[in-house]
Amino acid sequence: MNRINNLFATKSEKILSIYFCAGHPTLEGTAQTIKTLEQKGVDMIEVGVPFSDPMADGPVIQDAATKALKNGMTLKTLFSQLEGIRPEVNIPLILMGYLNPIMQFGFDNFCKRCVETGIDGVIIPDLPFKDYLEEYKPIADKYDIRIIMLITPETSDERIRFIDENTDGFIYMVSSAAITGAQKEFNDAKQAYFSRINGMGLKHPRMIGFGISNKQTLEAAQNNAAGAIIGSKFVNLYEETQDAGKAMDMLLDALKS
Repeated sequence: MNRINNLFATKSEKILSIYFCAGHPTLEGTAQTIKTLEQKGVDMIEVGVPFSDPMADGPVIQDAATKALKNGMTLKTLFSQLEGIRPEVNIPLILMGYLNPIMQFGFDNFCKRCVETGIDGVIIPDLPFKDYLEEYKPIADKYDIRIIMLITPETSDERIRFIDENTDGFIYMVSSAAITGAQKEFNDAKQAYFSRINGMGLKHPRMIGFGISNKQTLEAAQNNAAGAIIGSKFVNLYEETQDAGKAMDMLLDALKS
């Protein structure tokens, strides 16, 4: 069974997924960061592939991507860093990247390298759903790679149901249509969005991301989905400490208050 599906089959609530950008804060730290996050109790990891025009990302992740690119991170380098990581890491690993670098790499070759390095799924925010169905899904299915789709408060019920029927793994619920970045609380409009999705009876589990940085936002995510995805807050702490373990300890403390 794909490790993403296995996670949700064995744990239905309070799942914690952490995003970090490969090549940040140092070029060579990717494998050790993954190992450290698993040791700290993280359930799933999103490894960001840096790109020069990250349209869905806020200033913290944009800055991390810029520094990662300056450090020399590429998709080819990332795959080489992930070689041999699987005997030491058991949790699901997802690559989060934009379409341009993946297309340049070649999607079939990309999926092949994902399998070879133990990657379980991919998030491509700018992949059109029509292209996903017609061109990308058949290739990903061949390699047992999950392509995770995002929904936002502006996504129609019809489209959400279509995504639910034609994807696997989980659905990434973006808490807001804005860019990534920490928020102090989820307002009434976001809470109404969570309730709307809860009432739809979707077959796939959901994870809520964008803006989770404290106890209030974490609990809101946990109460309305299988768990939370945290990116900007961790990336910021990692930049500050230059130490993944310390950054994760500080994040866990922040999520208690």
